[in-house]
Amino acid sequence: MTRTIFSLLVFAVGFLQAQNNTSYWQQHVDYTMEIDMNVDNFQYTGTQELVYTNNSPDTLNRVFYHLYFNAFQPDSEMNARLESVRDPDSRMTTNQGTKEDPKIVSRISELSPAQIGYLRVNSLTQDGKELQYEEVGTVLEVELAEPILPGKKVTFNMEFEGQVPEQIRRSGRNSAEGVALSMSQWYPKMAEYDFEGWHADSYIAREFHGVWGDFDVKITIDKDYTVGSTGYLQNPQEIGHGYEKEGTKVSKPKGDKLTWHFVAPQVHDFTWAADPEYIHDTRIAKDGTVLHFLYKDNDEIKENWKNLQPKTEELLLFFNEHIGPYPWDQYSVVQGGDGGMEYAMLTLITGERSFGSLVGVTAHEMAHAWFQHLMATNESKHEWMDEGFTSYISSEAENVVMGDNAENPHKGSYRGYFYLARSGAEQPQTTHADRYALNTLYSTAAYSKGAVFLAQLGYVIGEENLAKTLNRYYDDWKFKHPTPNDFIRVAEKVSGAELDWYLMDWTQTTNTIDYEIASVEGSNNTTTVGLKRNGLMPMPLDIDVTYEDGSKETFYIPLQMMRWEKPAEEGTKWTVKDDWAWGFPSYELEIPVSKEKISSIVIDSSELMADVNRDNNSWQAEDSSEQ
Repeated sequence: MTRTIFSLLVFAVGFLQAQNNTSYWQQHVDYTMEIDMNVDNFQYTGTQELVYTNNSPDTLNRVFYHLYFNAFQPDSEMNARLESVRDPDSRMTTNQGTKEDPKIVSRISELSPAQIGYLRVNSLTQDGKELQYEEVGTVLEVELAEPILPGKKVTFNMEFEGQVPEQIRRSGRNSAEGVALSMSQWYPKMAEYDFEGWHADSYIAREFHGVWGDFDVKITIDKDYTVGSTGYLQNPQEIGHGYEKEGTKVSKPKGDKLTWHFVAPQVHDFTWAADPEYIHDTRIAKDGTVLHFLYKDNDEIKENWKNLQPKTEELLLFFNEHIGPYPWDQYSVVQGGDGGMEYAMLTLITGERSFGSLVGVTAHEMAHAWFQHLMATNESKHEWMDEGFTSYISSEAENVVMGDNAENPHKGSYRGYFYLARSGAEQPQTTHADRYALNTLYSTAAYSKGAVFLAQLGYVIGEENLAKTLNRYYDDWKFKHPTPNDFIRVAEKVSGAELDWYLMDWTQTTNTIDYEIASVEGSNNTTTVGLKRNGLMPMPLDIDVTYEDGSKETFYIPLQMMRWEKPAEEGTKWTVKDDWAWGFPSYELEIPVSKEKISSIVIDSSELMADVNRDNNSWQAEDSSEQ
């Protein structure tokens, strides 16, 4: 675990520097938990000791815990949302009508008492003193016996019990693919408190936010079950199940159950999955990371899961290079869940897929190890940073690992964004993840528009600067909770450009980009191109000109509010023109050649600028239309 210890030391030094230089702070938790799982009725009992460090400048008089499993009950907010939104998640509903006359029913609404999920706190103390608390849906409200002063630690001790729900969303038992236990959001989890205050959001099927800390977890379960988990297994010689070193004699304790002991340093979540039919494979990547693969003993999927393993290593190495080194010693890809969902040091994915789909979902969820489990944004408030950045970098990785070699691997994201922008229903990306009018609006804003944010930023500041920005973002914000402003400030420092306008217009408004070539006129040896800005969002412009002899030139029109000029791309004839100020809706570009010598003019031939109407972005000479 040498590499992990080194990473945490670097983190500690960086944290102190951040505190001194930027007043950044974050809370810290240390969890010690033991649970005993009954695989016959899927109920479990547990104890939790939580050492909470208040690194904030504030005195805390109360705390909040998340009780996520309580969402899987007929009277929950999650169920109410399913029954009220016009496009409910199909994984959480059934059609009890016909295709022609559908009757969509929430699966949660039909859960019996033996099928629901729940988390119940039976006792809770603060430094030995009994506490008053109230369970409010998926949140436990706790009044403290003594305030927690800035810089002080307290110890909470809890006894709790839970029931694993029939799998409806992400977590649960008996998945559609037959996985027995997908155990995410399974324990009472301390809510995050940061510079904005408490984030005790109800669980309505969306995203998460957690406190950094160290976890020590013991899971007692039927001895026939194999467990894949966040953290490092501490007792492989007792467990076996493929975790023991080759040649090691396994000495299993007597009885019907085994206790699996895991330790996870510096994570903000802890997840595990278990099944009696798991195959467990391992692969050591070139950087030393141990990759674990746990999947059902199913002949129809084995080949794909075997072939996935070298691809997973390639993905890991790509992300190491293009974001920053993966800091933990292992990563697990586990069949479970209801699609694909990222967790600390592992992902749960469904396994009955084509090979391409299996690699694709692994690429996306593994990328979340960086964009969410290292740079841990508040997913509920800034979901586009989590999902969008992940979509961007996983598309880049797939393009290389799968040998697609597409010039623009983000075309699908652009198509999604254009659909959203033209729908008339778009909401700003600053919308809370639970507050979108439709699930489709959330998904497209978070994934597609979020990915376009980065791809288009490469157009704005140049691809080389974007690559450097991602690396520096990792260096500056790993093991922290960055905000949108933190990211754009990194991009400004790397490039030298002023970029507040870009962050504001793209994420805080629904303004669109629409530039037009309105006219092309020739006079003597000069061609004047009349340009118009029809959309409210400004952009710098690359005007790509092709001459009749086949030569090309790019005229770059800087955006005045950027106070900066993009460097020329290598091998490109590059001419910088006067700035275009946003207040002027039109601009005249003068090209010092006659109109007859120009074959075509295109605004942004790379198509990385998300112009919502590209029909007016080009001009072609009449006699060159058939060339």
